[in-house]
Amino acid sequence: MYDIIIIGAGVIGCAVARELSKYRASILVIEKNEDVCTGTSKANSAIIHSGYDAESGTLKARFNVEGNRMMDDVSAALDVPFKRIGSLTVCTDEDQIPLLEKLRERGERNGVEGLRILRRDALLDMEPHIGGEVVAALWAPTAGIVCPFKLTVAYAENAAVNGADFRFDTEVKSVFAENGVWRVETEHETFTANAVVNAAGVYSDVIHNMVSERKLHITPRRGEYLLLDRAAGGYIRHTIFQLPTDRGKGVLVTPTVHGNTILGPTAVDTDDREYTATTAAGIAEISSKAAVSVRELPLRQVITSFAGLRAHEDGGEFILGEPDDAPGFFDCTGIESPGLSAAPAIGVYLADLIRDRLHLSENPSFNPTRRDILDPKTLSIPERNALIAREPAYGTIICRCEGVTEGEILDAIRRPVGARSLDGVKRRTRAGMGRCQAGFCSPRVMELLRRELKLDLTAVTKCGGSSTIVNTRTKEEC
Repeated sequence: MYDIIIIGAGVIGCAVARELSKYRASILVIEKNEDVCTGTSKANSAIIHSGYDAESGTLKARFNVEGNRMMDDVSAALDVPFKRIGSLTVCTDEDQIPLLEKLRERGERNGVEGLRILRRDALLDMEPHIGGEVVAALWAPTAGIVCPFKLTVAYAENAAVNGADFRFDTEVKSVFAENGVWRVETEHETFTANAVVNAAGVYSDVIHNMVSERKLHITPRRGEYLLLDRAAGGYIRHTIFQLPTDRGKGVLVTPTVHGNTILGPTAVDTDDREYTATTAAGIAEISSKAAVSVRELPLRQVITSFAGLRAHEDGGEFILGEPDDAPGFFDCTGIESPGLSAAPAIGVYLADLIRDRLHLSENPSFNPTRRDILDPKTLSIPERNALIAREPAYGTIICRCEGVTEGEILDAIRRPVGARSLDGVKRRTRAGMGRCQAGFCSPRVMELLRRELKLDLTAVTKCGGSSTIVNTRTKEEC
């Protein structure tokens, strides 16, 4: 029996868990995959939007702006990389400038500060490689970039330290109320709680429809991306959007907090909630559309492509709170862009609703801070030498592309809600995210996972489930 069960360990579920851990409550986070940050939260643009795009008066507009304002404090408390670099929304025709004006006016109604329309001469000073046809842009200085992996992991770790439990590889099969108590049946066991939070991403309509007569429908919207090597870092300095459409803000070009450059996404609706393949057509679309915003992009520096799914609800709005016919059940449904930006504010909002519903009191031992995995590259040479003398694992480089040490990987595995797969290590340390895309470091990371988790090497996976890498011991067979 728990006070609260949260279904889904993406950035929203983990943010809600962390905010709820401020109160005296037993909390369980259930995730069908093997780790936090395995769905939409791991495959997005990593943008903290300023808040001009969403229609005024909507939940998207409200929580985007509130979440943006919270991000400095959240990233400082949880030790998450965040940079407020600003964004430019470009147009390529004088006739489109009134559309930029409408976005500026909407943003000001939403509470976004510092919005300005800039003409081409000013844009060239900011972005020398701006597209040749660009005539003007909306400048939003409050926009930023964040690491979505580290933000989600940080929320989860802080929630766990403050008492929240996590269950992975546990798929929810049914949710229903019985005698005023919620029952959550999974493939392994049944849990009960006084309140349930539905943060199941592209499956959140499925979970919602188990408990409410007011049915919801989510269409998974697949977005493909291209990632450029850090060698192309600095080619652009700000996030560059195109004029938004009903499917989003189009193909963007932006730096990442780690020094890469990312291009995308496309927007293709699908019925398959697990379909995250990339396509030749998608890559071609990204390349051609990104060239409108930024000229002579160094596409020879592309090191990988990937795709993610956005949870687009038919109404196009965030759905937050209790359905009329399911008290104690709290939706976080239809969380697409700007969901990452809104996550801190949504976490507080849902926690406040649940606190009031369950009459929770404050947790006097709540610890609001968390420190990230130590990166020896941030230390001076004397400090690094002293660290290696104390802990020699920090002197062994495992990932040559990103300079990740054995010490960092061991820390990632041993932490609360620690890594259990190659991708889990990658999201926490960047081992495998460099130019060779894990071509050299995978065997060494696998060996560390095997040793630390006391597994047979044939049980080590790329991303949980059946994604094993070593199928059999051929030497022993011979």
